[in-house]
Amino acid sequence: MSEAQQAQAELVEEFSFFDNWMDRYQYIIDMGKALPVYPEELKGPHTKIDGCQSNVWIHPEVKGEGSEQRLHFQATSDAAIVAGLIAVVMRIYNDRTPQEIVATQPTFLAELGLDKHLSPTRSNGLHAMLKRIYGVAELHAKA
Repeated sequence: MSEAQQAQAELVEEFSFFDNWMDRYQYIIDMGKALPVYPEELKGPHTKIDGCQSNVWIHPEVKGEGSEQRLHFQATSDAAIVAGLIAVVMRIYNDRTPQEIVATQPTFLAELGLDKHLSPTRSNGLHAMLKRIYGVAELHAKA
């Protein structure tokens, strides 16, 4: 099992401790509050994610070389629940190899119930974030 798959499994296990969706939403919001501070200078059209109701910025960086190459993402949102969704995504995909990211399907969406409990606009935004992360990973996996 890859690190990203393990992170997904751990996240699903954590969420299984909550009895209802209000508690899960609060946990997601709390995760978002723990995101590292996003540098203001990285907020621009090149890092903004289209397709999100809220403002979302994701800045990718390549760290390391060759087989040691990892993708590091910095991300933020101006909406609490979206920042929490970013934290969920970062926990799974941040600091992974491009190949690992490409090979890791986002099974957490169904396993956590996010596919059924997010509003359509939040769901579209989450998919737009994943599309950006996978796009960056695919670009570097081929390099």
